[in-house]
Amino acid sequence: MKLVVMGDLHYHEIDETIPGWLEARNEFYETLLGRFLELEGDAHISLGDLTNYGHSSELRDVYALLRESDRTFYHALGNHDLYAQTRREVLEITGQHRYHAVENEKAVLVFLDTAKEMDFEDWGGSVDEQQLTWFEDVITASGTKPVLVFAHHPVHNTTTNSDKDKGSIHPSIDMWKILSKKEGVGIYFNGHTHIDSIVKQNNWTFVQLSACLDQHGLRIVDVEQDEIRISAIDFTDAALTGNVEMLYNNMKHFRHNASARGTDSERECIVSLRIEAEQR
Repeated sequence: MKLVVMGDLHYHEIDETIPGWLEARNEFYETLLGRFLELEGDAHISLGDLTNYGHSSELRDVYALLRESDRTFYHALGNHDLYAQTRREVLEITGQHRYHAVENEKAVLVFLDTAKEMDFEDWGGSVDEQQLTWFEDVITASGTKPVLVFAHHPVHNTTTNSDKDKGSIHPSIDMWKILSKKEGVGIYFNGHTHIDSIVKQNNWTFVQLSACLDQHGLRIVDVEQDEIRISAIDFTDAALTGNVEMLYNNMKHFRHNASARGTDSERECIVSLRIEAEQR
């Protein structure tokens, strides 16, 4: 099984009175999403903040680009996706589930909703009790089959900057109470902090992706019999490198992070499944 995973995209509205911004935005996102969709995979996944403010126009425009391909696409909601509209309104436009799980012979894929609704003052993450109960049931039922979780916010005090204020799911929410119930391997993918990071804690590997405007790239996740390989792909198209400065110098609600790119060990890893296979 192969998955193609994208960090924070921040597709945004523009001010047409600023010369060149519309053309730069369209060329950047058409190129990046074209690269994303051309990669073969069983699923293509956004870790949230697909849009910059969750305006109807942003959602409709970016989904129009995504629907030019027949790829299976999953979108975990990010805080920026829920600033302008309610969760119900956003899901009506996207056609996505709020949270759900997909199981096959290789793994269980879990998509969480960690975003607060229309709360521009607090961009930290939250998970309600109903979702936590559901998540615990999914983890318990997974047995020793690998679980891959996709969410926008990191678990507190795992990946880089997840210990900062509003940098994670709120620390009062005990995610480890659920994660510790996992038998075998679990991998948790997130965005939000705009910096590459990979951290292993207990039987979980936490993989954090930077924003696409800061690092023009993706992650490929190969789930095989004995291991799960996470590898990074970078894009150097002139349509990306030549337009990005125009975007982050003009758009609101986004700050360029020049230190977003991590070392190889913070972008790629291999998680062995051999011990779990032997135990079965």
